[in-house]
Amino acid sequence: MRRKQAEFATDSVAFEAFYRRHIEGVTRFLARRVDDPHAVADLVADVFLAVMESAHSYRPRRGSEVAWLYGVARNTLSAERRRALRESQLSDRVSRRRPLDGDDIARLEERIDAEQPARRAFQAMADLPEGERAVLELVVLDQLTVTEAARSLGIRSGTAMVRLHRARRTLKEVPFVVMEGNGT
Repeated sequence: MRRKQAEFATDSVAFEAFYRRHIEGVTRFLARRVDDPHAVADLVADVFLAVMESAHSYRPRRGSEVAWLYGVARNTLSAERRRALRESQLSDRVSRRRPLDGDDIARLEERIDAEQPARRAFQAMADLPEGERAVLELVVLDQLTVTEAARSLGIRSGTAMVRLHRARRTLKEVPFVVMEGNGT
C-alpha cells in the first residue's frame, strides 16, 4: 500500500501555493518567539527550506499541514537555539582566556621565528614519497638506526638505506634539515 504524500512535496506550483498560504503564520509563530527581525527572516527562510527538504515525509492522514508545518518550525527554532547556545559557550570560553601582553607576544614571535627552519623542513618532507619520508622521520627525528627503521617499516635494511639516501638528496637544499641522524 502506497502512502499518500502531500501534493506540495512533488509539485513546485503546489509548493508555492503552500508557501503563500503559510508564510504569514510562520512569520507570526517565529516573531512571538524571537525579537530580532533579521533572525526572524532567516528562520522563516530556514523553515521553508526544511519544508522543501522534508515535504516527502508529510502524510495528510496523520494530521493537518499546519500542525506538520509548525512542527518543522519548532524543530528549526530549536536547532537554531542550540547552535546559538554552542556559539555563545565557545565565545565565553575564548573570552575567559588571559589576553597576551606585549612580552608574551614578543616571546611567541621569537619562538615562531626560531622554528621557521623546522617548519620549512616539515614542509619539504611533506612532499617526499611516503616511504622516504617514513624512513627519514624514524632515523632523523626519532633517532632510530637504519636497521631499526627498516624493521619498524617492515622493509629490508638496504631498502631503508636507499630511501634515506634519496630523501637526504632531495632535501639537501633545505638549510635547516639535519640529515645526519642515527645512520648505524
